[in-house]
Amino acid sequence: MQRHIPNVFTLLNLFLGCIAIVFALQTETISIYVDNELSSHYNIPERISVASYFIFAAAVIDFLDGFVARLLKATSEMGKQLDSLSDVVSFGVAPSVILYQLLKISFIKEEGGLDVSITWLLPAFLVACAGAYRLARFNIDTSQSYGFKGVPIPAAGLLIASFPLILHFGNSLVNVNDLLTNKWVLYAIILVVSVLMVSTLPLMTLKFKDFTIKNNLPKIILLVIAVVAALLLQWLAVPVVFVIYIILSLLYKQKQS
Repeated sequence: MQRHIPNVFTLLNLFLGCIAIVFALQTETISIYVDNELSSHYNIPERISVASYFIFAAAVIDFLDGFVARLLKATSEMGKQLDSLSDVVSFGVAPSVILYQLLKISFIKEEGGLDVSITWLLPAFLVACAGAYRLARFNIDTSQSYGFKGVPIPAAGLLIASFPLILHFGNSLVNVNDLLTNKWVLYAIILVVSVLMVSTLPLMTLKFKDFTIKNNLPKIILLVIAVVAALLLQWLAVPVVFVIYIILSLLYKQKQS
């Protein structure tokens, strides 16, 4: 029975990801009238920010299932595969649905945007495809214990999940709402995030081999930046920390070479 406990956590991760998709797809119908005559209806994502909360909750569970598995010494090949299947839903499909909805919002701002073809929205799901590829490669690569090749899918998923929360809560220091509802910016984000996941860029894990400052300096720097950014930027801290994580990983790798 004990060996199945980590799998229960993993399935909870999957469950939360499914709920995130449901909330991301929930819409509210608005009607547009011209000269007191009904012109058109449009469904806007009503609870997209709620979906983000469930993705972040899934990330917490994703961390706990690995921790519990090591604590109970209950790691297994089945658990490894189940973890990847859950991650592709919570951090691949759910964030892709959020991007799909953000693209819809970006088009509605333009003339004729109400009639946008679904073809313009489908690139959002490249993130899910890239994430699935990233997970499959990770599962057959035994060299990624203390270093990643490409951006991990949870990091990419959390980055995207932060966008609706940034839009919802705003920030008094920096206003990026126009950027996050600009279709070309969103297409660029989709492309960059997808490429980063399928790439073989050497990126650090957040695991500690020991407790020396020298060997863990980039992780300590990242932690300090994350705390300061969270205090100053709120949810905008997530994309800031994401970029700093990649920069520190590459700089530290060059120093080690």
